[in-house]
Amino acid sequence: MEYLLFQVLRLGSVLIVGYLAGLLVIHRGVKVNYTRKIFHFAIFFFPVLFAPDFDVDGNPVSLSVSTGVILILGLGIFLKPIRQRWSFATVLFRAIDRPEDRPYTLFWLTTQVITGYIVIVFFVIVFGHHGMGELMMIPILINGIGDGLAEPVGVRFGRHSYSVPAFFSSRTYQRTLEGSACVFITSLLVVLFFHDHFTGQQLITALIAMPILMTLAEALSPHTWDTPFIFLVGGFSLLGITHFV
Repeated sequence: MEYLLFQVLRLGSVLIVGYLAGLLVIHRGVKVNYTRKIFHFAIFFFPVLFAPDFDVDGNPVSLSVSTGVILILGLGIFLKPIRQRWSFATVLFRAIDRPEDRPYTLFWLTTQVITGYIVIVFFVIVFGHHGMGELMMIPILINGIGDGLAEPVGVRFGRHSYSVPAFFSSRTYQRTLEGSACVFITSLLVVLFFHDHFTGQQLITALIAMPILMTLAEALSPHTWDTPFIFLVGGFSLLGITHFV
């Protein structure tokens, strides 16, 4: 029962935050580039925030994976027939529906989420087999914090832009070096935070390689599809560092 209450609380909190973010778009004209990332942070960090108050597994990796399952199931709320009949779902969708992404918003969001969490589950199994499951939190945190900050920082402070292709589309979109720098800095800090999981030589290698590789993964991935690439590059990078250095 307590686990069920935990799931209801974290899902309800995410939906409330998303709804309030949607209201900001509708009534205050706040850019979706900002509200989308509010939703992003809520999805990634509410599970870890609420876990200590409940008798549940507080492992951030398991919480992130279960969050992904709930998120994938919850994407159904954004289907057009539901949005047309339920104003709550309409407001929620406004928080993530960037005008420049239409009419592909839901397609890109759904494919990114599903692919991203397939990659997470794969690496959680692999890392768990090698007794290093906590290391999977490194790409998860880099994505949650670094990529979460990249877009709003780029929109607000970006001066040096570059183009990236869209997923299954001929469109191109702009990212900024200032936004990508958020991924680089976050990668450094996250690797340092997990320093006790590396040998000395592994830590030095990770501090040199991970920020560069993770920044390139975010920078070169298709528009809206950076999450799977960050997880994929991060997972294989960590496996390489821990097994060959």
